Amino acid sequence: MSRSKSFPVFDANAHVVEPHEVWERYLDSEYRTLGKHALWREHGDHDAYLKINGRIFRDTSNPNIPRHAIWRPGMSWEDVGELDPDVRHTPVAGASDPKPRLADMDAMGVDQAYLYPTWFGEGFHLVEDPDIAWALARAYNDWITDFCSAAPKRLFAPAMVPLGNMDFMIAELDRVADRGCFRGVFIRPMFLEDRYFTHPYYETLFAEIERRGLVASVHPSAGLWNPEWTSHGPFFEKIRKRLGDGYGSMGGGGPDAGGGGGPGMGFRSGMDIGHPIASILAPWLDNHMFVSAALIGFGAIQRYPDMKVSLPHGKASWMEEVLEKMEASSRTLPLSYHYPIRTDPEVMWQEASVLLGFDAEERLVQALPDVFREKITWGSRYPHQDTTSAWDAIARLTDAGVEEGTQARMFGGNAAALFGIEAKAFV
Repeated sequence: MSRSKSFPVFDANAHVVEPHEVWERYLDSEYRTLGKHALWREHGDHDAYLKINGRIFRDTSNPNIPRHAIWRPGMSWEDVGELDPDVRHTPVAGASDPKPRLADMDAMGVDQAYLYPTWFGEGFHLVEDPDIAWALARAYNDWITDFCSAAPKRLFAPAMVPLGNMDFMIAELDRVADRGCFRGVFIRPMFLEDRYFTHPYYETLFAEIERRGLVASVHPSAGLWNPEWTSHGPFFEKIRKRLGDGYGSMGGGGPDAGGGGGPGMGFRSGMDIGHPIASILAPWLDNHMFVSAALIGFGAIQRYPDMKVSLPHGKASWMEEVLEKMEASSRTLPLSYHYPIRTDPEVMWQEASVLLGFDAEERLVQALPDVFREKITWGSRYPHQDTTSAWDAIARLTDAGVEEGTQARMFGGNAAALFGIEAKAFV
């Protein structure tokens, strides 16, 4: 495999995994007890769960393999799949420490990266108390600032802001406004307090993002640890579990035959899928809904034409079909909510500063690169289980005949322009 490139690579979908010190060192002392009650990740020798508002959401997959922080440079997906499930595997150090992170970026062919949260990405927007949410946001933002300071020209991040109180949201953006690492605002596409981002309440959020020249950094989540009403993921997991329960009852197991993976499961063990499926389906559906409902249907990109948006992790190939369907619907069923909506979503999309994240496995991107050339940006997903390196991705597109200038845009040029970062080659 070639290990050379002629353009800088910007990883627009990298992750950090928040260590305990976010709560134990960076969180204001007066909020530490309340903060750990509102949002906390525990991954010990015998228990692994996410706590949100005092409720425990236990891991549904093998805790011996921390799939959120398991990939290391040189590993293939087959290597990850062949890990011994009976052995405790240590999370990759670069998930929480910037020095090994930078070494891994070098090995991956990544010059610069935009870092999304993991546990805050799952649970932060569900924190019910606005005061505690703001305290947690301050802690996270201070921690990620220190993380990025290890290489300020290479590491960047979205700011975490409390969305349950718009005054707190604005105050937090003011507090971190002079920190060069923050180029966007973290948004998870989900229901918050039974309101989606089509609610007029979020006009203030969109207006502030546009006014400050930030990027609406919209990152979906599988929602494995969340209540069902938040997003698509919890519903998928309920269906998976019911599949196991249903077949289990057919096998005579009954309600006391054991549950979801332990001894005494009877016939159920052969029918349950055995692993989460939300991570397969939820991300692209969550991004799809945000684009079609909030950005186009609600008219956010129409009323805030200078607002910049990035939607990683949900792939990009669905874009053309969604726009085609919306074009037909908007003309035959004119959209009218709180504001008049244009009936040319395809033109609106081309005019908007919006990028979708893609991975090099997407066959449609390989086959029709010119269609996606200006609207996509690559992301590795490091250090999650399905990470790919820049070398792998470049090789895949090169083999598909995608010309170098198009690759330069897809692998860094588009993202650098959106985030207002000077693209530089460090690798």
